[in-house]
Amino acid sequence: MKTLEEANIADADAFVAATGNDEVNLLACILVKDFNPKKLIARISDPAHEDAFRKVGIDATVSPELTAASYLEKLIIRPKIADMVILGKGNAELLDIPVENEKVIGKKSGDISPTKEYIICAIYRGPENEIIIPEPDMVLEEGNKISILIKTKSIKKVMKMFIK
Repeated sequence: MKTLEEANIADADAFVAATGNDEVNLLACILVKDFNPKKLIARISDPAHEDAFRKVGIDATVSPELTAASYLEKLIIRPKIADMVILGKGNAELLDIPVENEKVIGKKSGDISPTKEYIICAIYRGPENEIIIPEPDMVLEEGNKISILIKTKSIKKVMKMFIK
């Protein structure tokens, strides 16, 4: 408690317990709760411990091991796609996708986007991959790359539209 007080925990808006030991992180968060920070975040090594963290009122848990495993899985399953950002509670992603499928090459962006599943946010074209905010009459060309905001549950379906 003395260390927390010396660190001015009473003035903190958030507290993050990020040691490699789940028990230490849990205890630290429990001790900090008396200071009423707005947000408590803890690193967990064992995903089976997540329930215990939630039961004592910890707002969010982060597992570097699960995050890394998830990222590796995406690299294996979707090698042509670069993940940029996961949005919301993991129900949407912003991805970079190459335009390869002849079914969309030559189509106007406004004819295929937006839908309830995705929206094309940017088109990259030219030798320097110049970023262009798409207008409805812009034509997708072979070799373009697009940034697309997509609902996670629709990724496979939409990928097939753009990738060979």
